[in-house]
Amino acid sequence: MKKFGKILGGIILGIVLILLAAVAILTALEYRPDQIETLNTTSGKQSISTGDSMTILTYNTGYAGLSKDEDFFMDGGSKVMPETKDLVKHNMKGIAGILNDADADVCFLQEVDIDSKRSYHINEKAYYEKALGVDGIFACNFKCVYVPYPLPTIGKVESGLVTYSDYKVSEASRIALPESFKWPVKTCNLKRCMLETRIPIKGSDKELVLINFHLEAYDSGEGKIAQRKVLVKKLKEEYEKGNYVIAGGDFNQTFDGMDTYPIHDKDSWVPGKVGKEDIPEGFSYAVSDNVPTCRLLNGPYSGNYDDSQVYVLDGFIVSDNLKIDQVENIDTQFEYTDYQPVKLNVTLK
Repeated sequence: MKKFGKILGGIILGIVLILLAAVAILTALEYRPDQIETLNTTSGKQSISTGDSMTILTYNTGYAGLSKDEDFFMDGGSKVMPETKDLVKHNMKGIAGILNDADADVCFLQEVDIDSKRSYHINEKAYYEKALGVDGIFACNFKCVYVPYPLPTIGKVESGLVTYSDYKVSEASRIALPESFKWPVKTCNLKRCMLETRIPIKGSDKELVLINFHLEAYDSGEGKIAQRKVLVKKLKEEYEKGNYVIAGGDFNQTFDGMDTYPIHDKDSWVPGKVGKEDIPEGFSYAVSDNVPTCRLLNGPYSGNYDDSQVYVLDGFIVSDNLKIDQVENIDTQFEYTDYQPVKLNVTLK
């Protein structure tokens, strides 16, 4: 028994030392971006003037791994990644088709992998560039050499936001958002950000400022509030300069007054709400509930909005020097990802 106790103690000590070493390595290699990072711009050809109209689309692509038959362990499902590389390729092809059919002047995409185990290390950014025929501006918001949970593990992740457009972009930046988690969890968690692109307005000293974002999902609420405050501050600053501003993406929150899709399962993930008081004066939401924009990944999609837990979590915030002509959620029946795109038409006043 004494010998057995020593062996058991040695095993436990060995496991503890391995875990400590893993945490130390992840801490040393943690992705630590600067507060503001300048990004490479693209060689767009189009220009825009006051009086012009434009379309912009936001779409969380779910790294092309969360199509209609998938579930996800963080939402009450069991899967960590899709079973085959062919499924990811199939979903990417479908997503690219939706983007091309939408024919938007600007596309905000979220959860686009460039080198991740969960998407079989496919460079999805490059794939969509080729499909759309325009270059994308990438801002990393999830980079970890190895995410050690659950089992099987998520593994390596390199993913982020991409803005695609053929407009002439004068400047692009990655703007960090507050982190939602503490050490050691934060070492292998997302580093949320905003992707800002600035487009000169022809014949004017003003700019069209486009902000692509993906706010926190799985915190207790404080993270989303802190991140929203940074977004609001940015909106105010640009509006005071007289710029035209559109911020859009995945709020991971729903909107006051949108009760079309009730919460059936309150034991699963339930989003918070944002309202008019959460955005600055001079701005309004451009959101729609004609169809939901997200589904809960606790199981495969049922094929019916009434039988599934669905939400409206995506849309835009628009400054009042832009006229909102139309906003519509595109019905894809969650064929290729757990989200559905939102398309916005605006005119520069």
